[in-house]
Amino acid sequence: MLMPFRRREVADPFWGIDLMRDFFNDNLPTPMNLDFRADIKENENEYVIEAEMPGINKEQITVEFRDQTLTISAEHVDEKDEETENYIRRERRKGSMSRSFYVEDINADEIKASYEDGILKVVLPKLTQSAPKNHQIPIE
Repeated sequence: MLMPFRRREVADPFWGIDLMRDFFNDNLPTPMNLDFRADIKENENEYVIEAEMPGINKEQITVEFRDQTLTISAEHVDEKDEETENYIRRERRKGSMSRSFYVEDINADEIKASYEDGILKVVLPKLTQSAPKNHQIPIE
């Protein structure tokens, strides 16, 4: 079996502990952190959410606003047949991810979403009067 190798300092008194930890941890499948990072900005007229979603196609992303909650979901899948591949190690993640953001007093009819260079940008205009609505937001 081929394993990734990391150089160690000879004078490091804890190298044996690290070696044992790496032996037991590196070979076991670990749950991936299937979420994404997002920046949230607010100004007088709107909220802006910018979410990092590298390696995901626009068609794999869903943005919904319901009950004062914006939910961003994505399904990251490999298109290749894995059974014909001879992987020694797989570290790139796949699967679904989702995040929800609670926002009040949003004009649901005016929510806009765009996706460019792995960044999803959602603009949520503020309402002048409350009128809750539910609908799916198209991504440009």
